[in-house]
Order: sequence, then structure tokens, then C-alpha cells
Amino acid sequence: MKNTVLQRLLIVSSISHTACLSYVILQMHVLLCESQPSFGECMHYRAVFISDLHLGTPGCQAEALLDFLKSHTSDTLYLVGDIVDGWQLRRKWYWPQAHNDVVQKLLRRVRKGSRVVYIPGNHDEFARDFVEHHFGGIEVMEEATHTLLDGRKLWLIHGDYFDAVVQYAKWLAYVGDSLYELTLRLNRHFNRLRARLGMRYWSLSAYLKGKVKKALNFVTDFENAVAHEAQKRGYQGVVCGHIHRAEIRMINGILYCNDGDWVESRSALVEHVDGHLELIFWDQELDFTPVKIKLLQEPAVVPEPASLVS
Repeated sequence: MKNTVLQRLLIVSSISHTACLSYVILQMHVLLCESQPSFGECMHYRAVFISDLHLGTPGCQAEALLDFLKSHTSDTLYLVGDIVDGWQLRRKWYWPQAHNDVVQKLLRRVRKGSRVVYIPGNHDEFARDFVEHHFGGIEVMEEATHTLLDGRKLWLIHGDYFDAVVQYAKWLAYVGDSLYELTLRLNRHFNRLRARLGMRYWSLSAYLKGKVKKALNFVTDFENAVAHEAQKRGYQGVVCGHIHRAEIRMINGILYCNDGDWVESRSALVEHVDGHLELIFWDQELDFTPVKIKLLQEPAVVPEPASLVS
């Protein structure tokens, strides 16, 4: 590594001042990439979608998220709800430095030229009072539209409007949230033990949820409802969060994408510069192979989305 740096500095000394500055900036970026772990290659995307960070809770994996953000840049970054957990913060204040660092990192993205769009969810529903406002350059929107490279239009929404418990029995949602936090606490202790044994992260809570039949039925109903509404509004696909289950699949001709979360799956949805979509799971052992969706061979001819006011 030291020899490589010296070689690059020697090259810099032999070129003009203007070219020297450009070269130094380029090499700083290259060296930064090389300093990242092998699982965190420096990548740039057309768009990155993340949700369910739950900043303000012990379950938020802020350090892993910071590592991801440092090595994955994008033209547009979509924050698809539950970024800050207002429910938990009302019960007990929890805001370590790493959570503050995440907020600063997001603001820095805007200053560096990226577009950052924030779509609040149910845990940060207080932010819905600020829709159509900007905070530090971050756009707050109720929902959004993203156009893929091949022309398909994706509807972006958190997804809590399709959760009957959240909409019609909020007290039950609060109870479920407390039980879920207990599961995440067990998950943290379990993974501390794995780390001591030299093993990578593995989500116990996601595994248990996947084994419960009722939970699987809820997920299926949720996915079908979101995809159906996207189709009704004239979109070719949808990106959401809420259920903490990362997924890319076709549902009755509609591209359904869920970008997962940063308390269990540590996942993000990305659109590569060549237009294909992929789920990224950050530094962990997986029981499956992440799906990649290629763009259409020819630009899609798509109708304009229906009015968002029904």
C-alpha cells in the first residue's frame, strides 16, 4: 500500500499543476475505495433506496449503515420512511453519536450534489406535517415517483397505509412494536456472541419471522395490496418498506420492490448505472441468493401515472 502511494505521488510531481490537482482528487477517491472492507466496494448508482433505519432505537445498526453510505454513492437517495423512530423516542430518549453521524452523512450527501428525498412512515409520521418542505436540502414528500433508465415508473411509498393494524388498531401496533423491540434485543445479544466467535452477522429475528405462518400470510397480503394499488395508479412498479422484508419480484405484471431495513436485514435497493435493480445485503451471511432485475431491452412505452388524489 505504501509503495503504491509513493508511486502515485511521483507521477503527480511530473505533471502540470492543474492536472496535478485533478489527479490527486482521483487518487484520493481510489485510495478511499481500497481502504474499505472487501464486502464494501466503492460503487456509484443512479439511485439508492433505504428505509426503516429506526434512528433513536438500540436496534438501529447505524455503524453498518454509515459504512454502507461511505462506499455507496448515488445521483438520488430515497429515504422510504421510518428513518427516525418517534414511537420509541417518546418512551425513552436514545440518541448516540452514531445516529447523529447518520443524519450528518445524509445532509452531506445533499451538499455534495446528490438529490435526497425523504418519504415519512408511521414511526416518523410527525414529519408528514412538513411535506413539500426542505430541510438542509432534503426534500420531504408524502410519496414520490422514480423513473428507471428503461422508462418504467415506480411508485415510492412507505407502505403503512396498507397495514390494517397501523390504520385501525394503533394501540395494537404499539404493543406489537414493544414485542418486536424485545426480539431485536435478543437478536443483538445473539450476534454479539457470533462476533466473538469470528462469525458474520445473521438475523435471528428475520429467521424467526420467516418461520411464522401468520407473519408470512401478512407479508403476502401486504405485497399484493401494494402492487395492486400501484397498478391502479398507472405505475409499472412500486418501492416500499414498512414490513422489514427485502424483496424484488413480479406480482401480476407489477414490479414489487421492498428495500428492507437497517435493524434486521441491513439491506438496500439500488439501481445501477446500466439500469438493472439489485438488493444489497450489507456484510452478512445469507440463506438465499439476492435477486437482480435487468432493465428492459428497449425503453418501455409507459402511460402517465393516474392522479394521486383518488
